[in-house]
Amino acid sequence: MKRTNFLYSTKSTTVLFGVLFFVGHLVSCTKNFEMYNTNPVAISDKELNVDFNDIGGFFPQVQKNIYANDPASIVNMQLAQNLTGDQFSGYLALPQMGASNNTTYNLLDAWGSFGYFNFGFNNVMGPINEIKRRGAETSSPDFWAIALILKVEGMHRVTDIYGPIPYSKFGLGGTDAVYDSQHDIYKQFFVELDQAVTLLKAYMTAFPSAKPFAKFDLVYAGDYSRWLKFANSLRLRLAMRLVKVDPSTAKLQAEKAMDANNGGVLTINEENMKVVGPGTVHPLNIFTNVWDCTRMGASMESFLTGYNDPRLSKYFDPSVAFPGKYQGVRGGGFYDPQPSSPAIYTNFSKASTTSFVFETPAQLMTAAEVYLLRAEGALRGWNMGGTAKELYESGVRISLAQWGVGGQADAYLNNSTSKPADYTDPINPIKNSAAATTAITIKWDESVANEQKLERILTQKWIALFPEGQEAWTEFRRTGYPKIFPIVYNTSGGRIDTKIQIRRLNFPVLEYSVNAKEVAKAVQLLGGPDIGGTRLWWDIDKGNF
Repeated sequence: MKRTNFLYSTKSTTVLFGVLFFVGHLVSCTKNFEMYNTNPVAISDKELNVDFNDIGGFFPQVQKNIYANDPASIVNMQLAQNLTGDQFSGYLALPQMGASNNTTYNLLDAWGSFGYFNFGFNNVMGPINEIKRRGAETSSPDFWAIALILKVEGMHRVTDIYGPIPYSKFGLGGTDAVYDSQHDIYKQFFVELDQAVTLLKAYMTAFPSAKPFAKFDLVYAGDYSRWLKFANSLRLRLAMRLVKVDPSTAKLQAEKAMDANNGGVLTINEENMKVVGPGTVHPLNIFTNVWDCTRMGASMESFLTGYNDPRLSKYFDPSVAFPGKYQGVRGGGFYDPQPSSPAIYTNFSKASTTSFVFETPAQLMTAAEVYLLRAEGALRGWNMGGTAKELYESGVRISLAQWGVGGQADAYLNNSTSKPADYTDPINPIKNSAAATTAITIKWDESVANEQKLERILTQKWIALFPEGQEAWTEFRRTGYPKIFPIVYNTSGGRIDTKIQIRRLNFPVLEYSVNAKEVAKAVQLLGGPDIGGTRLWWDIDKGNF
């Protein structure tokens, strides 16, 4: 039995928290938790049961490991996001071309397994199960509400990468990790958000000024009203996933999120869901400035330079090789070495060395995203508290303000002529260069068809979501927008279509050994082969309207 130990800290002590490395093993061994994890010299649970330390100490670990800005988790974050969603979304690319790996659709099991699959279960589900085991549901329902919100936020990222995953029966014992369909998982997400909202509202009514969670909170300093807004905003995000597969539920849940009686949604940048605190670092700073292994993607160059977007200098630094110019790298591109410019791709544009420093908070949701979700809902005829135009413009404005360039919002929103630029690779122009994928402009145009309006909304959402590449990849899969460049060099052996692009990651190979029956069921629930070209449940191949 292979085990990995993780540390979580409380104010008074550090406690060893053991979780098993693979899901099939983890679930089968929860009945022996006490035997495996009792430290004879540690402070007892009874002694910890002061000021909520017995349950509160698990929360920092969960918060820091959703986007993985815990220094101990940076390698996992590279595999889980930087070499998957960040690449597949068109945000970033490797400066080393010509390799055969995830970036060229040859999905490496080590990257997929050691990424979000095991990481999500070990660092989100494991601690939350222990919070439940310690009785938080009854002793501290407000803490349990936060645990449920974090559980949904952490695990929707996992299911949106793989499809069916163990969820409803995780931690209940047994020899297998039982997989659920993505349909059932999403239903449970909405139920858990219902529970969280109800519990928080009740607590806030009974204790309006209390902040018992403050010392464990790396996001909102114990302000439950903002956690409530985040829960509703998360509901809105998940509701939008269902617009093709279950439009009636999508509308119901989206309008429920907007119900003022439930506490509202994120509307100002001060409410953005960002994780920061002692012992956190921003992963993009490590990938860019320490490991020097990621660069601006060609799609980012196309949209940001074509639009003369004022966020460009906030997101990226100019190229060293071409001073004053922002130069991206084509994903999955070819590299033909030239004697005059060896390894010149390493001198293309990096993520901003001033915006992404060690102390930069990890961004999980912003008010800009929420406004643009609402804009799409309004476009579909839902009650979103404004028109599609109003909400679109509010989303763009607040994103520009978030990055310190809000004074340019009027000029930007009134720009009806700028379009994404063609991409030219100065090293290998024949193989890697490409014409712009779209002519979509910035200024709202009420006269065009809804599909073009949606493209405009989703293009600006993609820009505003940066650097959260997984959510950007998910929205691209759901809608096809923005129209990002496909990879050049496809080494999938026909398992992934270059034009359609990658839709998911494979289940870990070890699951076929330790959890064979359930992973076989998971493939059936997936509805297609366990390959990167198989669409997820909500990823339906049909028009958006």
